[in-house]
Amino acid sequence: MHMADALLSPVVGGAMWTTTAGIMAYSARRIRKENDDYRIPLMGVLGAFVFAAQMINFSIPGTGSSGHLGGGMLLTILLGPHAAFLVIASVLTVQALFFGDGGLLALGCNIFNLGFFPCFVAYPFVYRVVVKDNLSSVRLNVGAVLAAVLSLQLGAFGVVLETTFSGITELPFISFLLAMQPIHLAIGIVEGLVTAGVVSFIWKAQPEILQRVVTTKPFVQVPVGKICIGLAVMAAITGGIFSWFASQQPDGLEWSMSKVAGKEELDTAEHGIQAFLGHVQNMTALLPDYGFKDAEKASAGETSPARKAEPIASIDAGTTLSGLLGGTITFLLAVTLGLVLKKRTPQT
Repeated sequence: MHMADALLSPVVGGAMWTTTAGIMAYSARRIRKENDDYRIPLMGVLGAFVFAAQMINFSIPGTGSSGHLGGGMLLTILLGPHAAFLVIASVLTVQALFFGDGGLLALGCNIFNLGFFPCFVAYPFVYRVVVKDNLSSVRLNVGAVLAAVLSLQLGAFGVVLETTFSGITELPFISFLLAMQPIHLAIGIVEGLVTAGVVSFIWKAQPEILQRVVTTKPFVQVPVGKICIGLAVMAAITGGIFSWFASQQPDGLEWSMSKVAGKEELDTAEHGIQAFLGHVQNMTALLPDYGFKDAEKASAGETSPARKAEPIASIDAGTTLSGLLGGTITFLLAVTLGLVLKKRTPQT
């Protein structure tokens, strides 16, 4: 559900950049006030894990579409809303800058759609209501699934609204909405089940993490070392190997655009802010589309009247490097944010 710049006008893109920056500043102040040093390594490894997980698109049977984990709900459940928002912002920024995934003008929209709704809407109004203070496996799982589904539905609706308000595409509101919401409902159900699975694993391995987040208490003296190591290993395996098995079908947004406009990608303006930011992104994207640039050019030169049958796995060194490098950069960025926001105790 990463929006491209071709969907947005500079006014809407700029407004969402400003809105997202304000939410990030608010979240940063809250984290600094909480002064929870023990949460910092968990921010890093969870950011790396979500980056890797987002590389794996899973097919939606009978649709010709695919989806991937958004990760915002998982991060919020395990870190709390403010830390989670900064981590998902880190993930999406790394994806846009180094891998060309999502436009730079659209980055504010993407962070808002995939971060604000799970962190500040679905989490307090669905997950917390279901779980309350009486943590149990059933409550955790039900809350995770319902909140993940709601957050993705709201995120998909946000994409439709932002595209409509921009007014630069041929995507009519009703038709686009009727395509986006059902396909993202299916994707949201899968995301909810995956989120519930990871949360159940953490609940069994280190229940104190979930207890501290739900009760808004700091992670002081909570042993997160083993969990961090486990998540780091999972991130490396997921990004380095499991990413070979990602579906090549268009994602929910691309699929919806093809149903409404007849094509999965729209042309970006050749002049103005969109063209400038596209040029910047071409220079910063070391591994565009999570592969080597030469491979991307070769693939772009191939034409076929019909989409080829998907292989079971696409073993590619560029994909492996992207998963490992992207996860590492995300880890470093999230940890750096945590350290910068660490409240320093005045020396006496």
